[in-house]
Amino acid sequence: MNQQLPRDDELIPRLLAHDEHAYAQLVSAYHGLMVHLARAIVGPAIADEVAQEAWLSVIRALPRFERRSSLKTWILRIVSNTAKTRLRHESRTVNLQDALGDQTRIDPGQFNASGRWASPPVAWHADTPDDLLASRELRACIDASLDALPPMQRAALTLRDMQGLDMESLCKVLEVSESNGRVLLHRARHRVQAAIEAFYQR
Repeated sequence: MNQQLPRDDELIPRLLAHDEHAYAQLVSAYHGLMVHLARAIVGPAIADEVAQEAWLSVIRALPRFERRSSLKTWILRIVSNTAKTRLRHESRTVNLQDALGDQTRIDPGQFNASGRWASPPVAWHADTPDDLLASRELRACIDASLDALPPMQRAALTLRDMQGLDMESLCKVLEVSESNGRVLLHRARHRVQAAIEAFYQR
């Protein structure tokens, strides 16, 4: 769907002119991703509600959009901020800093300069990703490990590894420094890797 979306320079003036077709294109392109990101931060129960709230913020703030990032990155940042605000309200007893990540020590040698695994997790070399995902038990294991991640780690993994955002955009969306973004991503990958390795060692 994203391929059919006009470039920002064409789309934004149409949105500002209240072009209903332009809004329909925007919603079609980004709503699913917005819900996905909201779910990563606040969980499934209120993800749709957070996305709807974010859409209202997008519409209200669009005349003030300064285009210092892409429209997509700006929209996802609004979703992230809306979700983090709701997370604070929904779980007042949980410090938001706790949601940013655990204190798991990560060996920097596990990753190369680009942030990818220096060596793949156990058994990944033996199968293609399609073969691995075809396993229902492994899929359940991966889903459970994702659900157990702290919200900001899960959001970083969702944006980078599932949605393909580059690190600069990821950091803008989550409003973290590049070093913090890499820490969030590495910790999330480490925990998922550990769950997969435990699965194969059963």
